[in-house]
Amino acid sequence: MTSSPPPGTHAGYRTGDPEHRRVSIALFAAGMATFALLYTTQPLLPELASAFDVTAAESTLSLSLTTIGLGAALLVAGPVSEVLGRTPLIHVSLTASSLIGLACALAPHWDALLVLRLLQGAALAGLPAVATVYLREELHRSVQARAAGLYIGGTALGGMTGRVLSGFVGEHAGWRWSLAAVALLGLACALAVRLLLPPSRAFTPAPAQIGHLVGLMRSALTDRALLGLYAVAACAMGVAVAIFNTVGFRLSAAPFHLGLGAVSLVFLVYPVGAVSSTVAGHFADRHPRRSVLAVASVVFAAGLLLTIPDNLAVIIAGLAVMTGGFFAVHGIASGWVPVRAHAAGLAPGAAASLYLFAYYLGSSVVGSVAGIAWSTARWTGVMALTVGLVAVVAALSQYLRRVPPLEGRGPSPE
Repeated sequence: MTSSPPPGTHAGYRTGDPEHRRVSIALFAAGMATFALLYTTQPLLPELASAFDVTAAESTLSLSLTTIGLGAALLVAGPVSEVLGRTPLIHVSLTASSLIGLACALAPHWDALLVLRLLQGAALAGLPAVATVYLREELHRSVQARAAGLYIGGTALGGMTGRVLSGFVGEHAGWRWSLAAVALLGLACALAVRLLLPPSRAFTPAPAQIGHLVGLMRSALTDRALLGLYAVAACAMGVAVAIFNTVGFRLSAAPFHLGLGAVSLVFLVYPVGAVSSTVAGHFADRHPRRSVLAVASVVFAAGLLLTIPDNLAVIIAGLAVMTGGFFAVHGIASGWVPVRAHAAGLAPGAAASLYLFAYYLGSSVVGSVAGIAWSTARWTGVMALTVGLVAVVAALSQYLRRVPPLEGRGPSPE
């Protein structure tokens, strides 16, 4: 194995380097595993509500508690990665969360399942806390935005694979086998990442002092562009989770009456997100991120509005457009955070953790509120909630266009 060079001498892997391909494939697989495990219960919500005799709103706790655990752990994982390194955290996260996924399949009752899902969320934090930071450190700046888009594409396909696999197995073999199947997928991806992901070469450890780590987190709250990006994360993720948490209830009821397996097929729109995040990253390597983000937010809003009519084909088209817009927004914003933090002289790991904390806080809060909105006013209630939030995303994208960029060197502008 090649020894690590002195800090600061690694210029970053470029397109065509074998290590660049290994990084891209490994983080694609890692993103797939993480988000398959995270959202594995989403298509099962009607089944879980029936199996455990809980309400629709209560069933969403199997997802909301997982994202709460993930969000809380991110506040620790990001700073810890500044001391221990990026790759060890990725490997531990993927393995532990997959094993807890197997335990979820054996949960004896509802409360046990919720506790395990909370723990699984905490275990999942290692990858999202460091993925975009690892890419900024290890890849050449000319390919960073594109690689971040590819990673987000992996998370999109992971979300789709986990949901479709979960729904298909759940309909034919029950929810326990469904959770077990996704956990085994996670273990396979964890093995692939262990074999492929190069160790960090440009990582410089920070002092292992609590005060210093707290200071890193506090400093990441001082830049107004970063604060705007955190707000984008919370609102955008809240909208996406609200829609996908409740669309299963909508399509399984009149006038559609679709079964669990058929409903899970709506998640086949997720490859649109994989493509859109990669394409958005490609544009962001050549144009200011702020401009690409503004366009993506318009696409996001247009797709949401298309889900209003009671027409299955139009709803599916709306979900596809909305998914494309959401992943483009998330791909640009998440890749922008470590770049902005680095340019501002702040800790990229801490900033990435705060971005994702906001992201999953939005998922947890809005996802649960969406269950109440559905129970109260069906799709009209869900639309009132999500249209308001996507309007905030559009307003924030315009705000970020007016924030002066910080000077950087070379391609991949703000």
